[in-house]
Amino acid sequence: MKTETTSIELSSGAVERIQSLLPEQNTNHFRIYVTGGGCSGFQYGFKFDESPGGDDDVIEFKDFVILLDSLSYPYLYGSTLDYIEDLSGSRFVVTNPNAKTTCGCGESFTI
Repeated sequence: MKTETTSIELSSGAVERIQSLLPEQNTNHFRIYVTGGGCSGFQYGFKFDESPGGDDDVIEFKDFVILLDSLSYPYLYGSTLDYIEDLSGSRFVVTNPNAKTTCGCGESFTI
């Protein structure tokens, strides 16, 4: 089951993981962002943030809010955030239709 939004989708696993982390945080704002770096040019980042910035896309869920800054938004538009646990460990994974290539670990990409 996926929870659809206008800019990014979250799998039920991602929603459950973010909800499980909320009691440890002083905020319910979860930021998904893109920065330069990684082995393929751009990399994804995830963090809890105090409050939305003036240029953030704010996506409200039942218990938390997703924040996408204006620079990351075009790179993440149409993507799906998932949370997986496998032999490599546990992590958030972005399935990004805008990425031309991704690295082997899936943590960085090129456009």
